[in-house]
Amino acid sequence: MKFIAFSLTVLLIAAQLVNAQSPKKPLRVGIAGMAHDHVHGILNKAFGKTAQTDIDIVGIAEPNRELAEKLAKRHGFSMSLVYPTLAEMLDKTKPEAVTDFGPIVDHKKTVAVCAPRGIHVMVEKPLATTFADAKQMEVLAKKHTIQLLTNYETTWYGSNHKAYAIANTDKSIGDLRKIVVHDGHEGPKEIGVSKEFLNWLTDPVANGAGALFDFGCYGANLSTWLMHNQRPLSVMAVTQQIKPDIYPKVDDEGTIVLTYPKTQTIIQGSWNWPFGRKDMEVYGQTGYVFTVDGTRMRIRLKGDKTEHPAEATAADAPATDPFAYFARLIHGETKADELTSLENNMIVMEILDAARQSAKTGKAVNLPQRALVR
Repeated sequence: MKFIAFSLTVLLIAAQLVNAQSPKKPLRVGIAGMAHDHVHGILNKAFGKTAQTDIDIVGIAEPNRELAEKLAKRHGFSMSLVYPTLAEMLDKTKPEAVTDFGPIVDHKKTVAVCAPRGIHVMVEKPLATTFADAKQMEVLAKKHTIQLLTNYETTWYGSNHKAYAIANTDKSIGDLRKIVVHDGHEGPKEIGVSKEFLNWLTDPVANGAGALFDFGCYGANLSTWLMHNQRPLSVMAVTQQIKPDIYPKVDDEGTIVLTYPKTQTIIQGSWNWPFGRKDMEVYGQTGYVFTVDGTRMRIRLKGDKTEHPAEATAADAPATDPFAYFARLIHGETKADELTSLENNMIVMEILDAARQSAKTGKAVNLPQRALVR
């Protein structure tokens, strides 16, 4: 009996060692649309020279055959993966999750097709083009118990998470008083985005607005996070068309001011910066922390005679890339990050909707101080 018990113990330990050393099963992912240039990120991850194994692209829905063929040639994937509709792709390939790289206005359609099938969805920022669409997406996600995440480049910046820890976890700068967020670049046409991307990015229906939505969403996302999902009291926005010859249908300059009971946020989204930037200033009663880029920071605390530089690392962020995070989240290996969360991004959409209305009317929009209806 002792021999049998010993043998069973040995077998159990051996099985545990095999399981521990066995590679994790990759997340089966489908791609919905390829007209967003951010699609290159996931294609490089899945099919590049240093392809990673945490995701497996099982199908792609893209009605534009010419675009699909161009990207297949560039990234080396088979056109057998490409289907003309999302529904056909889902039915034929059975992905666990979908990443949406189409126009923002199509996010609602993607969730409407995926949610009833129990397929999780990650969309590129922002969540939707209207708060009304976002509410419909939220209802579907909750009804069918799927993850509905919004991907921002800045979520994966270690500097932002270290700044949050300094401001909110360590409380090293006192109560927050002002947040200033700068995002944007010289302009989508100026930096040479693809024609497919440019076509919908400069369409007020497909994108929701111009720079106001394209880059204003970053600041709304970060401010909501830093303020613990507190909704602002009011939203005021000013937009301009500095380059109407290039962007005749949408704004290329947008500034949003959010007022909270004891804090103010200024969001500067622009297609007119002299260079690309995604940085943030967080001021408290007794100090401040600035992010310069994904890793570099500047900090001045109470008692400091001058500010000092600091560095964040990849370990300060929840993951090194959104798709590795998505796979770990769906497989239950990590907890949900607040910046990608539906709760945060519903508030973001309420802010963006109010900002668009404010810019149109020239008046501040007061937000009713109540919990969002679920």
